[in-house]
Amino acid sequence: MDLNFLGQNNEMNKRKNGKNGSRFSGSIAGAVLIFMLITGLYLVLSGVSKEVPQIAISDLAKSVNAGEVTKIEVSGENLTITYVNGDIKNSKKEAGSSLSQTLVNYGVSDEALAKTQINIKNENGFGFWFMNILPFLLPIIFIVIFFWYLSRQVKGAGMQAMTFGQSKARITDPNDKNNRVTFKDVAGCKEAKEELKEIVDFLKSPKKFLDIGARIPKGVILTGAPGTGKTLLARAVAGEAGVPFFHLSGSEFVEMFVGVGASRVRDLFKMAKKAAPAIIFVDEIDAIGRTRGGGFGGGNDEREQTLNQILVEMDGFEPNDKVIVMAATNRPDVLDPALIRPGRFDRKVILDLPDRTDREEILKIHANKKPLAEDINLKLVAERTPGFSGADLYSLMNEGAILAARENRKKVFQFDLIRAIEKVMLGPERKSHLLSKKEKEITAYHEAGHALIASVLPYADPVHKVSIIARGSAGGYTLKLPLEERRLQSKKEFIDDIAMSLGGYVAEQMIFGDITTGPSSDLQVATNLAKAMVTRFGMSDTLGPIAFAGSPGRMPFSEDVEKDHSEKVAAVIDAEVSKIINNGLTTAGKVLKEHRKALDAIAKKLIEVETLEQEEYEKIIVTHGIMPKKREEPAKLEVAS
Repeated sequence: MDLNFLGQNNEMNKRKNGKNGSRFSGSIAGAVLIFMLITGLYLVLSGVSKEVPQIAISDLAKSVNAGEVTKIEVSGENLTITYVNGDIKNSKKEAGSSLSQTLVNYGVSDEALAKTQINIKNENGFGFWFMNILPFLLPIIFIVIFFWYLSRQVKGAGMQAMTFGQSKARITDPNDKNNRVTFKDVAGCKEAKEELKEIVDFLKSPKKFLDIGARIPKGVILTGAPGTGKTLLARAVAGEAGVPFFHLSGSEFVEMFVGVGASRVRDLFKMAKKAAPAIIFVDEIDAIGRTRGGGFGGGNDEREQTLNQILVEMDGFEPNDKVIVMAATNRPDVLDPALIRPGRFDRKVILDLPDRTDREEILKIHANKKPLAEDINLKLVAERTPGFSGADLYSLMNEGAILAARENRKKVFQFDLIRAIEKVMLGPERKSHLLSKKEKEITAYHEAGHALIASVLPYADPVHKVSIIARGSAGGYTLKLPLEERRLQSKKEFIDDIAMSLGGYVAEQMIFGDITTGPSSDLQVATNLAKAMVTRFGMSDTLGPIAFAGSPGRMPFSEDVEKDHSEKVAAVIDAEVSKIINNGLTTAGKVLKEHRKALDAIAKKLIEVETLEQEEYEKIIVTHGIMPKKREEPAKLEVAS
């Protein structure tokens, strides 16, 4: 497998819609649960009272005569009797007659009656009537509260439906020092920071620009590969300028209801104008800023209506000089021309992958809060990570710290960072992926074929490491570092890279007389590279300097689709690609036959130790008469397996 490493949703919007839809049903369930709990609590409390025995009035008379009763409470016809031993019993007297007369009629003496305390409760008043109607009143009160709660939730759901058109932008407070990001926190991107510093200067002191007749750009669009720091730079502008910063994703404008996106755009700019001077930042603007007229919904398409509203707000009949719009995307080729014209997004800031110096500065920033050992050499790490983005470098430092913590160490060592490079590129080692003796031999010759061809061919990059330990989806890998960091690649370098990619395929066929599925990824890489040479870079001797690849941002079913080339030219392209691949196979076969002993030695050593570092590998090839290439300043990392 031959891989070149030159760099690295609307789901949250759906979840927000789901929250609004499920909130009402959740409120109903909550109301029902509360009602059931209150009702159960009432039933429990109402049944807590202990059952009091009922006695006849004649038994009461006998007890009074015997001196066993201390107190009698009279409440209408009901009698509550308290005995000397503390027992409490109930009884009833005749209606319309006094208790004293009734007891005398039952033979109670005047002396015994005088010793008994008789209390008569007043049956009239609010408390009496309230306690009697309370058992009937409580259920009615609960029902009224229940329906009031439901009606309140319905009203709330209706209000939420009416707020769909409001902007979902989050506002960053310029005085929040804990989350503040400045240009000091962003390494590299020198030209991009210079461009954005002018925006900050205008927001802080616009007079010097206005006095000379200059007007600040209305919009700044940040473009670059994923992970190059577009969003981080926007946060740095907000932190430096000290003005309100409204930020949201492009997908947050579009909803299931027609016109919501345009309404949110109007509301967003209305908020920003009130807080002016202010900055609006739209991340992933390609979600709504794609080229119009694709034929998917026509003029009534919700996304197009939202884009039209943005165009009007940025440069319509009511221009606003104190609101600056910033946007970020890694797909500038798909944006509508009206969006990126001067007067809307006047300034285009391109963020490239960091070079070696920038990578070292980025690593220093990410290493600030990590305890580093004395042997740490961030310059060496920067040299070994060409093609890494800022996000990749952050992940590298984080993985290095995780590896150190996993081994219960208090500091991060250089060895941790070196291992983290390969982990970020290819994934963790799959040591449990055991190979049979035959598979191990095939993999060893496969990787030896890649490495040997890279060492022999003049325009291939020197080998840095060879391993047959599986990582990620790769059964083995060969790391290469070029002699110098470069932005351009020549035709001769492409040809040698293709031959190197096919080295594993040729080695398997030459040594074992058969081919496995191992080189499948190698063949794909070599074919794509050969096709790019013919159709994009004009490196075909037959077709000449003609580009046949279509525009990468063009809609596949749009009306302006034109055929890039005829069927006759397509056949010539296929023939040229096949010719380049066959030449690569011939070159690889010739190299491996001439240096068969070196191939056997490398494979044998790989079977024994599984991993060969650069120094040990170069000792083997020097023994067989192959001089290693002198590496002065590495700049690109390639992986082959």
